[in-house]
Amino acid sequence: MKRVLVLGGGFAGLWAAVAAQRKLREIGREREATVTLVNRTAYHNIRVRNYEADLSDVCVALDEVLAPVGVDRVFGDVVGLDASSRTVGVRMGEDVHTLVYDGLVLALGSQLVSPALPGFSDFAFNVDTYAAAASLRDHLATLPSIGAPGAATIVVIGAGLTGLEVATEMPARLGALFPSAKPGVILVDHNTYVGSDMGEHARPFIIDALQQAGVKLRLAAAVAEIQRDAVLLSSGESIPAYTAIWCAGMRANPLCADIPVEHDKLGRIRVDKYLRVNGQDGMFAAGDAAAAKVDADHLSVMSCQHARPMGRFAGHNVVAELFDLPMLPLSVDWYVTVLDLGNWGAVYTKGFDRQVVSTGAAAKDTKRTINRRRIYPPRSRDPEEILAAAAAIVQRPPATVRAAED
Repeated sequence: MKRVLVLGGGFAGLWAAVAAQRKLREIGREREATVTLVNRTAYHNIRVRNYEADLSDVCVALDEVLAPVGVDRVFGDVVGLDASSRTVGVRMGEDVHTLVYDGLVLALGSQLVSPALPGFSDFAFNVDTYAAAASLRDHLATLPSIGAPGAATIVVIGAGLTGLEVATEMPARLGALFPSAKPGVILVDHNTYVGSDMGEHARPFIIDALQQAGVKLRLAAAVAEIQRDAVLLSSGESIPAYTAIWCAGMRANPLCADIPVEHDKLGRIRVDKYLRVNGQDGMFAAGDAAAAKVDADHLSVMSCQHARPMGRFAGHNVVAELFDLPMLPLSVDWYVTVLDLGNWGAVYTKGFDRQVVSTGAAAKDTKRTINRRRIYPPRSRDPEEILAAAAAIVQRPPATVRAAED
């Protein structure tokens, strides 16, 4: 039996595992190979929704999607990779188990950069994982009982996409907790402007949304220390606040560094057009762990938009290579960004130059369609539906009209 391992149960890993099983069925070799997904949790987190107030539906049980199509599951932490022996170390409870592979898809994703900042590990919150988002939710519920200056103030650190979505979501969440007080949200960033990832065309809309939400800005500023009841800036300003949310910077999973190949500045593994890791037999990488060219000029972006097709193509290709069949090159001929801006709505941009095509309520409707429907795996437990969704194709851009079905 040939063994295909997929490391990671995020947007790339989930779809790589299903796509690999789909390819085995397509070529009639299901009895000759196994597909196993390794993930630290038993669920697939719709990570891009972790900033929302309602977390009740942001996790999908992996068994719900993988068991019906015959993908095996191993739940544990990947602690080591040895490409020379084609082995992976997985910690399950107290023990480390060694898994052997013939084909591997490395889809361990990315994680928040944790700075060596006084008080960070003790007092900073984030929305990088479901567990972190749940911890923040539970903390926010305790704020009204504090009864001290700063209880109704939140400092969001980092004005990139995640920071903007968190900052514009927080006024409504604080308002529900403090109906008779004026909550405060302060957004801190080292840049002199907000939304550097969205480009200049979207910036006026972002600024308008921040102003309408009452979010105050501290730009060209750095955090010097996070305390239980305050955030200290390098300028010497002390902001009374019991809640600091860190949204500054992402890097590929540190285990990517175990692979002796070229990495980019984000720690991602460079891959070829088939998602193969150069010089590593049987190894593919996808999602936030990989830097792949999606068109003639651009590398993949750390987003579910690119992770999902990368996973599908990597899963298809790892099986194709195992059985000496033609592989499919990845090519994504479109790029969009839909940024949630709280009660103001959203802003939808098209292309890597971020031309604005939709704003406000219409863009918000598209954002909800993406976050709550488009990026979810089928949950019917129907093997045919699940396998069909893993076809190695690139979906078209989401529609910009209400109730988009794409």
